[in-house]
Amino acid sequence: MASRAHILIVEDERLVAKDLERRLIRMDYTVAAIAATGPEAIHQALAHRPDLVLMDIRLQGDMDGITAAAFIRTHLNIPVVYLSAYVDEMTLERAQGTSPAAFLRKPFNEYDLRQTLQQVLSLEA
Repeated sequence: MASRAHILIVEDERLVAKDLERRLIRMDYTVAAIAATGPEAIHQALAHRPDLVLMDIRLQGDMDGITAAAFIRTHLNIPVVYLSAYVDEMTLERAQGTSPAAFLRKPFNEYDLRQTLQQVLSLEA
């Protein structure tokens, strides 16, 4: 029972983003937009005001997902769930400083994705 929450996907690997979009739609969520860079993530968050952001930590360009998430959390108060295949200690500490709603380690299965989203969205309701 997803209640059609709007989710912004921030992922710089196009195939991964499209796979994530298909999974979310199958779970009855609405994908507000897909962004591949930090500045684009901020722009899409401002434009669409999603209920949640799925944010890859490592993105193309000068702004990583942590910096984009910090802006989104501070200015829009939208929960962010980080996605990452690998995170070193320093990056993890930086990410924790942005008060993320959750972390999902890649690759994740659909069950873990569904459970994480339901938990985060129910806390925000």
